[in-house]
Amino acid sequence: MIESISIESKCPEADNMSQIEKPLKSKPMPSAVSVLIVDDEPGMRSFLNKALAKKFALVETAASIEEAEQLRSRCHFDLLIVDIRLPGRSGIEWREALDDQERRSDIIFMTGYADMEVAIQALRAGASDFIMKPFHLEQMMKAVDRCIERRLLKRENLMLRREVSSGYSSTIIGNSDAMMEVKLVIERVAPTNAVVLIEGESGTGKELVARQLHLLSGRQGPFVPVNCGAIAPELLESELFGHTAGSFTGAKGNREGLFSFASGGTIFLDEIGEMPLKMQTALLRVLEQKAIRPVGSEKEVNIDVRVIAATNRKLAEEVEAGHFRRDLFYRLNVLDIVIPPLRERPDDVVELTHHFTRQLAAELGVKEVVWSHEDLLKLQQHQWPGNIRELRNMIERCILLGKPPAEYWKEQPKAELNAQPGYPHDWALKDVEKDHVTAVVDSHGGNKSAAARVLGVSRKTLDRKYKEWFDCESEV
Repeated sequence: MIESISIESKCPEADNMSQIEKPLKSKPMPSAVSVLIVDDEPGMRSFLNKALAKKFALVETAASIEEAEQLRSRCHFDLLIVDIRLPGRSGIEWREALDDQERRSDIIFMTGYADMEVAIQALRAGASDFIMKPFHLEQMMKAVDRCIERRLLKRENLMLRREVSSGYSSTIIGNSDAMMEVKLVIERVAPTNAVVLIEGESGTGKELVARQLHLLSGRQGPFVPVNCGAIAPELLESELFGHTAGSFTGAKGNREGLFSFASGGTIFLDEIGEMPLKMQTALLRVLEQKAIRPVGSEKEVNIDVRVIAATNRKLAEEVEAGHFRRDLFYRLNVLDIVIPPLRERPDDVVELTHHFTRQLAAELGVKEVVWSHEDLLKLQQHQWPGNIRELRNMIERCILLGKPPAEYWKEQPKAELNAQPGYPHDWALKDVEKDHVTAVVDSHGGNKSAAARVLGVSRKTLDRKYKEWFDCESEV
């Protein structure tokens, strides 16, 4: 859409300079936004740089497409503000050449020589907005706000689609005393920006608690979950902080990291105990400086992101063993939420059972299972080593096969059901864990993948524990 504004001065820079100090009614935007201004007029570059630098973390300027390409090779830019007429190559031609890039940027075109044909070309090239020179500063700021808002909306829609496809529910089920205490802590902690560490066994619902903290925080950005144990160590830094083109083999273009993706919102670092020591150092710096540095970049970018971490490991023990940085542990452990295992709150089993039965029956399009009083008693007596995840999987199988819990348990190895073997009181916790885990693995004929599903842990975690216990490489 072409917008023309009548301004007496023929010099837009001189006319608009006085507006920089005036308060503009533009909406607040996340600080971790990067902007590149490309214009061959020094006055225009300086004018826009001064106006936008007050609002965004990184603002760069270039007098030509060649200079712009050099800057883009070192850093990803969320927004490009480009003059159409540039020496050597037009802004529209440059935009068309960027279509095959890995991460596209939004673009606002500026020109003082536009007609309808040029405007159509700009829109066909993918322009987010089109502004005629001379213009008021407020007009440009509104166009910038619209671009950033659309970009954030796309991110939020992507996260919502992921949540819908994963069947995510924001409701925390359970009214036992232990869970009521957890809910109370969530309500008190959520409105703050403090770092939170969530501890609990696998399958207890740590991500659900993290999502609830985000929902009650009032933060406008997305909730971005990251499983630190599922990403290869050599790629973790790039995934979290982003990278520039050519920073490592296979880095064909600039790419935003998940911290930038979570701008204005919350990043959830699950399985934080699996994070390599090198990355722990980098994360500590991010928490202290509130800035990230993409791999291959020389510049830091300020971030507005709340960090929530979770672990199923005893981080205090990991610190003593030298596997986790002590300073990072203290930085993460400002506020601690401990989720009790399901076996310690049997009163919640019945409520969870009815909840999952309704939810899964609707998702699968089948009839709900009718639970008898005896069925529910057996569910409450079961120890649930895989916690809520195991309960949900069991209910799904019962619904699909039409079998009651008793028949389901008949198919399970005896070692899994006898979850209270009566260990001697002088046994250390790690010895109890080792005995139980190896018993479950043995009951599955050595199939660690199957045992890991029952235990509610990843195969990688199980392999690591076996290596620690037996000081040898685990079986493939």
